[in-house]
Amino acid sequence: MKIIKKVLLFLLVAFVIAQFFRPEKNDGDVASIDAFYKETNPTNAVKLILKDACLDCHSGVTKYPWYNAITPVNYWLKNHIDHGKKHFNVSNWEGNSIKRKDHKFEELIEMVEDKTMPLNSYTWTHKEAKLTDSQIKAIVDWAKRVRLSYDLKQKPE
Repeated sequence: MKIIKKVLLFLLVAFVIAQFFRPEKNDGDVASIDAFYKETNPTNAVKLILKDACLDCHSGVTKYPWYNAITPVNYWLKNHIDHGKKHFNVSNWEGNSIKRKDHKFEELIEMVEDKTMPLNSYTWTHKEAKLTDSQIKAIVDWAKRVRLSYDLKQKPE
């Protein structure tokens, strides 16, 4: 029994010490999303869907939940955000070619229609991010319009 108490005490001390070490936050400027909005021209309804279901992990601006204050959870969240931004980051949208942007929207359509985005691990704690069929349709219709505009920009005149 004495060994169990020592192990538990050690784990408690390690947990407390770990709270002093935190990853860098993804709290950039909201204006970094403006170029994406300007180019893709989402409706207000689509903007709301993006805000609730996408931008925390796919932009330079994240609204952190209360449990982000707990290490090691904050490292897990940072990993999710970094991974999301690596695949689709609206905050650096201007730096991408039309071909890459078109491809990103092709992937967006596929993942939203397949309901693989937003991730289940995100919607468990963000109920507003669970997309309804009508929200999926709104996102897909908007994304298809954006892809059409990219297709027109790529065709030689």
